[in-house]
Amino acid sequence: MSDIINLTLSALIDKIKNKELSSQEITKAYIARAEKSKDLNTYITTDFENAIEKAKKFDEKGNFDYKLPGVPLAVKDLFCTNNLKTTAGSKILSNFIPSYESTVTQHLWDEGAILLGKLNCDEFAMGSSNETSFFGNVESPVGKKVVPGGSSGGSASALAAKLTPATIGTDTGGSIRQPASFTGTVGLKPTYGSCSRYGIVAFASSLDQAGPMTQDVSDAALMLDVISKYDTKDSTSVNFKRGDYFKSLSSNIKGKKIGIPKEYRVDGMPKEIESLWQDGITLLKKLGAKIIDISLPHTKYALPAYYIVAPAEASSNLARYDGVKYGYRSEGENLISMYENTRSEGFGDEVKRRIMIGTYVLSSGYYDAYYLKAQKIRRLIKNDFDEAYKSVDAILTPSTPSSAFKIGDKTDDPVSMYLNDIFTVPVNLSGLPAISIPAGKDKNNYPLGLQLIGKAFEEQNLLDISYSMEKELSFKNNLQDWWIK
Repeated sequence: MSDIINLTLSALIDKIKNKELSSQEITKAYIARAEKSKDLNTYITTDFENAIEKAKKFDEKGNFDYKLPGVPLAVKDLFCTNNLKTTAGSKILSNFIPSYESTVTQHLWDEGAILLGKLNCDEFAMGSSNETSFFGNVESPVGKKVVPGGSSGGSASALAAKLTPATIGTDTGGSIRQPASFTGTVGLKPTYGSCSRYGIVAFASSLDQAGPMTQDVSDAALMLDVISKYDTKDSTSVNFKRGDYFKSLSSNIKGKKIGIPKEYRVDGMPKEIESLWQDGITLLKKLGAKIIDISLPHTKYALPAYYIVAPAEASSNLARYDGVKYGYRSEGENLISMYENTRSEGFGDEVKRRIMIGTYVLSSGYYDAYYLKAQKIRRLIKNDFDEAYKSVDAILTPSTPSSAFKIGDKTDDPVSMYLNDIFTVPVNLSGLPAISIPAGKDKNNYPLGLQLIGKAFEEQNLLDISYSMEKELSFKNNLQDWWIK
């Protein structure tokens, strides 16, 4: 089993196609490991029996033309899965069973993948540590009582612990890249509109984007090939010519121009992060890239703008959860009290906090002062990137301002928690693609990541640069499996 779970997604596919391994063998190996890893609390819902049955049927038919032939995958519990519970990590959806499939997960199944189950996440994707889930916090395999990041913390933890060969998450302000950085994995946030949002439980509609989380960059390219497609069911889906990301991967980046934004050198940033960033710059020079200092002057306004725009959209999106048509319902003396009781009991503290902030900034008298101003700042941030990309091909920054922290360290300080997204939110506000790759470790042996930000719809360029860096970095997590029982 250890040989199977240590293989990358690409290697597993090769072994299936060469008939060296069966889908059943692989599926059972990941299920066995997941059942021994319950202390990490990565799964909300499992579908193991169905997964084994589907693997058996795949082996009998033996169709190897798929991109993910017979590969078992677990996915974040924000993606609606037909006839399998989808909770978004919330009590209010704890009994919700969709009668339809999200477009992104449907693409996975259409290419031969098999669903293992649904992975834990911060409630409605609101969090940076996977501590806001109604189903309990997720623990990271990189250390005891350490957060895996959020909101895709269950996905990152399961991936790093090798409970799934690859997975998908959603990124609203860094929710793929930050947990990837915390767990020593690869997280890619595609350009907004690249992957359909249909069937994804909405947090902030103008920011949410699905993306792959994998062991290495080539697996990320492969997963992106599968999930990035135009979808008429999503009005924000963009119909552009997509490349063959996996087959087109190249490690030759000579002459590429990489921007280094001075505004990302924030006060109080640990020396380990600064050193990691400098090492990344040195490596890119060695690989033949040209380093160019750039300025993104409105970066300092990104976090406050994000925490106005995102809660405003969340306030609107979450208004649908009233206990009438689906989800959790509380009793009440009348309709209004039923609404109030349902929402007060069904939502957690962080979700309530963001709904209140969002409702406030959208209210009469405050809309112009807060929401409209935040949207104008968002445009200025986008303009900064547009100006920078006149002289560079990509931008290198740290992924996070720190390594993973202990569970409970920041739960009483929301602002400190929000600062975890300081390097990632400008990308979402601008709709750009970005990737986090593991690049080193801190003094506690916890992973640290570097982020590359690319031009809109130029994921291939981003993947090539990170692929070339990955080869030289040769990062290894070397986890001790301390959580296995």
